[in-house]
Amino acid sequence: MQVVVGRVVKPHGIRGELTVEVRTDSPEERFVPGAVLTARSRGGSTRPLTVAAVRPHGGRLLVRFTEVPDRSAAEEVRGVSLLVDAEDLPPIDDPDEFYDHELEGLRAELADGTVVGTVREVVHSPGGELLAVDIEESGARREVLVPFVTAIVPRVDVVGGRIVLDPPEGLLDG
Repeated sequence: MQVVVGRVVKPHGIRGELTVEVRTDSPEERFVPGAVLTARSRGGSTRPLTVAAVRPHGGRLLVRFTEVPDRSAAEEVRGVSLLVDAEDLPPIDDPDEFYDHELEGLRAELADGTVVGTVREVVHSPGGELLAVDIEESGARREVLVPFVTAIVPRVDVVGGRIVLDPPEGLLDG
């Protein structure tokens, strides 16, 4: 299994540098010269990219990859997700922190055990993390964005395959 550690936002300059939105708590470990990341396009195709140089820039990183020598090549990788193997990630010591892939696929239920849906993905927004929960009702599926805060998600049980929700009134309504 691979996990996203960054996303190429756009080219920067004419020498092939790329603006990368970081999606990892350890960019200093993932984005180092010589590191090989997997670039996955929206269409699903993949290719390896080797970090040649990296520097901070306005809350993001500017990264140069060996395989991206100029602006034209940089335009071709605009929007790709940058991934690493999940096995390469260090263990998390904090019981209140999780990798996105550990949460995706967990059953979402209320405190009384009523299943309401499944966590499809973790959405990283400027205001904080949100859980995109797929809810199925009467054969129709819809998405609800649930703020990933202790007041609303008081329990995460990765081993048990579930999260417990204590939603404010109306959050899960269609």
